[in-house]
Amino acid sequence: MRVTQYYPVIQSEAVAKTVDFYKRHFGFRAAFEADWYVHLQSEADPSVNLAVVQSDHETIPKGSRGASKGMILNFEVEDVDAVDEKLRSDGVPVAKALVSEPFGQRHAIYRDPNGLLIDVITPIPPTEEFLSQYAADAVPV
Repeated sequence: MRVTQYYPVIQSEAVAKTVDFYKRHFGFRAAFEADWYVHLQSEADPSVNLAVVQSDHETIPKGSRGASKGMILNFEVEDVDAVDEKLRSDGVPVAKALVSEPFGQRHAIYRDPNGLLIDVITPIPPTEEFLSQYAADAVPV
């Protein structure tokens, strides 16, 4: 199988509110927009995509309808400190305060309007303890 594109789709009871959140705080624009489904694309990088679907829409199998849970969206950024300052000043709920982790991430975790977790990350060099767990071509610098 050759994947031509991959993106998460958030099931939401509040599509417009969720779309507005990702547009305002994470720089997305609508590439397709209906009242029940919106495909979002990063204004900075068109290969970064995300979608939002009405959680009770008929296209979702009946047993799987409902708000998204059990998933974390990760956004790697150049300067997590600057993003954290902006998100906090905008009132985005913080689930985990900014921290540098020994496994090679400086990050903070926020919540979207659905309660979904968003981990904003800047890779940092890992400690020696974690360095050996990385593939040679995947070590954060």
